[in-house]
Amino acid sequence: MTIKKLLMTAAWGLTLLPLQAQEYKLWYDQPAHVWTEALPLGNGRLGAMLYGNPAAEQLQLNEETIWAGRPNNNPSPEAREWLPKIRELVLAGKYKEAQDLCTAHVKSKTNQGMPYQPFGDLRLNFPGHTRYTNYYRELSLDSARAVVRYEVDGVRFQRETFTSFPDQVVITRVTASQPGKVTFNATMTSPHQDVIITSEGNDITLEGVSSLHEALKGKVQFQGRTTVKTRGGVVTNRDGVLTVEHADEAIIYTSIGTNFNNYKDITGDYIARAKDYLAKAVGKDYADAKDRHVKYYEQFQNRTSLHLGEDRYADVPTDKRVENFKQTNDAFLVATYFKFGRYLLICSSQPGGQPANLQGIWNDKLFPSWDSKYTCNINLEMNYWPAEVTNLTDLNEPLFRLIREVSETGKESAQVMYGSDGWVLHHNTDIWRVTGAIDNSPSGMWASGGAWLCQHLWQHYLYTGDEEFLRKAYPILKGAALFFDQVMIKEPTHGWLVMCPSNSPENTHAGSDNKATTAAGCTMDNQLVFDLWHAVIRSSEILGEDADYAAHLKSRLTELPPMQVGRWGQLQEWMFDWDNPDDQHRHVSHLYGLFPSNQISPYRTPELFDAARTSLIHRGDPSTGWSMGWKVCLWARLLDGDHAYKLITDQLTLVRNEKKKGGTYPNLFDAHPPFQIDGNFGCTAGIAEMLMQSYDGFIYLLPALPSVWKEGEVKGLVARGGFELDITWKEGKVSRLVVKSRLGGNCRLRSLNRLSGKGLSKARGENDNPLYAVDPVVAPLINKEAKLNPVELKKTYLYDLKTEPGGEYVLLGK
Repeated sequence: MTIKKLLMTAAWGLTLLPLQAQEYKLWYDQPAHVWTEALPLGNGRLGAMLYGNPAAEQLQLNEETIWAGRPNNNPSPEAREWLPKIRELVLAGKYKEAQDLCTAHVKSKTNQGMPYQPFGDLRLNFPGHTRYTNYYRELSLDSARAVVRYEVDGVRFQRETFTSFPDQVVITRVTASQPGKVTFNATMTSPHQDVIITSEGNDITLEGVSSLHEALKGKVQFQGRTTVKTRGGVVTNRDGVLTVEHADEAIIYTSIGTNFNNYKDITGDYIARAKDYLAKAVGKDYADAKDRHVKYYEQFQNRTSLHLGEDRYADVPTDKRVENFKQTNDAFLVATYFKFGRYLLICSSQPGGQPANLQGIWNDKLFPSWDSKYTCNINLEMNYWPAEVTNLTDLNEPLFRLIREVSETGKESAQVMYGSDGWVLHHNTDIWRVTGAIDNSPSGMWASGGAWLCQHLWQHYLYTGDEEFLRKAYPILKGAALFFDQVMIKEPTHGWLVMCPSNSPENTHAGSDNKATTAAGCTMDNQLVFDLWHAVIRSSEILGEDADYAAHLKSRLTELPPMQVGRWGQLQEWMFDWDNPDDQHRHVSHLYGLFPSNQISPYRTPELFDAARTSLIHRGDPSTGWSMGWKVCLWARLLDGDHAYKLITDQLTLVRNEKKKGGTYPNLFDAHPPFQIDGNFGCTAGIAEMLMQSYDGFIYLLPALPSVWKEGEVKGLVARGGFELDITWKEGKVSRLVVKSRLGGNCRLRSLNRLSGKGLSKARGENDNPLYAVDPVVAPLINKEAKLNPVELKKTYLYDLKTEPGGEYVLLGK
């Protein structure tokens, strides 16, 4: 080949490079100064926050089973005696009195759940490295690694860190551009009281026990161990300090073990576990360990990708890109944020482990906000909204196990507190799977957590068609349904079947002069029970069992309240028309029926669709971080891509130390504030919902595409019915669609432009794919004063595509 040809080939390769090798990463030109600037790493079990300080590196460490307390449950034995009086007060309109009695007698008498706690820190001190220059720090979303680079006195240093998925340890490799320049001390510290720090052979160890909280003694024992392998140099280990001097390179390994086996059993050998993890990891080649880690991560991350254009601001640090977003409309940052959301779920929810909690697995405080528990009136559910649609279904396993476990502990709570069969979960739980009413009644008197979590089981079936899974899940679904069947009561005004007492999560109402949340017949409860009972009925039909109970629930469904449109055209949040048009509360619980449920549709229920839109407009846009994530999803369901994008803009508002400003921290963590991970997950799901929806009897392509995303491509989104989609668009229209059918069956598609392709036909009649059956919703009651707006829908084209299992179909836009 001639020199000229070589140069041309090289030039051609360079022109292709941006498309082939675009990097998705977070990067910064200075170390982290606070925790919300540090970079999160995780392997499901271990979490690490890397600060990147050249002279004093800090890796703040978590292990997912280090929680205060010990096995316990917390139902109040007084609840059953007092609930009749409380119901009487609610139905008499004495809401504040009822709420006070709930706090006094229904709230748990033992504890309000235990806090998730940190392990401590690995600290690496490098003498003389305060003289650093040319600093760079990054988190690679392509390979789940953090890298720190800088120079000291002409020597280039690099630290590469990852939390190995296969080896279950934290690994840091320190290298220098000149031999003999790697010198540092390694120590471990912890905020826990009375930890024991020692040197043992080649390891330094830190051993402790979780905290006493609310009179419940902590009994989770843990040990961390750190060791080092070097090339050249001298290693000494004494008094809990590991010293490396004049090495060419050093590889640092950290393991953590606990005695936690499951929510009932903490008899594990935590020291043996820590030793075993470390010994196995140290014996492996570093390059091989890194390769296996990256490949494990890629099998999840690479299933789905979003391309919204070239990286026009690659030379701008990530925090500055967030700060500038309102001016730049930085589409690559949105794609990065989407990938970061999936990254966080991969790193905090691995099969066999614990579900992602309120902070995923990352927490530096012994007593974090809201205990970093599992809040079940929105937050835990939101954590898993991206799981099915963004092709991470297997990461649901920890959540499904939590649901099974609270269905076990919830049987005791249902019997003790309500005298009911089945099982109950209130608004919160923890690693011990407590199911009593937690916290004061304005938030805690809500017994519908089980109904909402059960939707994740049912939706998993709709996405996968897995009847064996449904057969195992059915007793859990039925147990939750049975609880509501037995504890709901008839209210006297309309004769409807309602939950009483309850609340519309955490929002006060005008019936109490805004002094109480406690009420009866809240819209969200009605919607949740509607979904739960329908799931049990359909599961009964699919599995061919329990027909008599399914028939009973069909009858009971007719007794539920319908949704109502209030005097100012809003979807009513409560049974009575109490909604304040100036209320901008962070929870939008009555809009559950719009998202994540499918009870409100522009095609099937236009009055409810308009009323939900009116409610959301009045609720406002800026709010807590997680609330804005939910609103992205809601505006996507309202088919308003530009408004959904406006909420993304609000979400991508930089927050540093502001106390009451929702948005995004410099490390892309969601700011409630403080940090709550659900906002990251909610917005990730919302972006997917803007590009594809499958809740309404068909797959809607680009239903809420904002005008700023003129062209792009998303690969690997998953629709109900087991259809995997690759969508390419230009000028806002589908140009190419690839449908991969896992299960076969009819694939009904709705598109804003015409499509063509083999096997495609105009849709006729109802969709015969049973995974797309839609439960009929009763017509709403509409206040005579309400002024409803017409629902104006864009012209669309509806197609059917008959598919075979494993088939792949390519369609082109016209």
